[in-house]
Amino acid sequence: MSFFDDLPEQPARPREPQPAQPGWLGPPSDELPGIARVGGFVHKDSRTVVVLKLVEVYSTGCLFDLVWSVRRGTESDQEWREMVEESYNHPRSSLDTRTGLELGVAVADGRKAVSAINGPAAFEDAAVTGPVLTTLGGGGGSNNSEFVQFTGRYWLWPLPMEDITLVLRWEALGIPESSLVLSGEQLAEALADAQKYWDQ
Repeated sequence: MSFFDDLPEQPARPREPQPAQPGWLGPPSDELPGIARVGGFVHKDSRTVVVLKLVEVYSTGCLFDLVWSVRRGTESDQEWREMVEESYNHPRSSLDTRTGLELGVAVADGRKAVSAINGPAAFEDAAVTGPVLTTLGGGGGSNNSEFVQFTGRYWLWPLPMEDITLVLRWEALGIPESSLVLSGEQLAEALADAQKYWDQ
């Protein structure tokens, strides 16, 4: 007889239905995304680059994986420390005195969405039609005395089936308004590769 055989059984807990997650909140938790063959430089100059590294396509939206990197120029040690601090992912908000990274998406029909730390949670009683661009946080980064690099993830809902334009600006890092057009056809092709975890 094992030491563990005569332990009392835990009482059964009732199974509680889980509330449905709104589509704008983030990617579905039960899908393997397709990978879109889009990406490239959203901004590039002699000191700074912002790269759209990867686009994961789900049935309800797409996830942008951004990377930004800054090379040190003639900054003093203190100026460089301030630039490293600024380079962290600080999405623009009314509570932040820094300009931070401003990121938006323009859809062909004229609609647009601008990233925010929170989605339209304050408007739960209202119908959300989109597009909504939600900041899902950073994926980490690194820095030393010569360069700094960080990443951020952004969720766009609903999934567009037409060309879209990714637009960004980061005034504190000297990055002017810059853009990259993403092919709706390539997003649709990636959607065909997305798979549900379970058939039912």
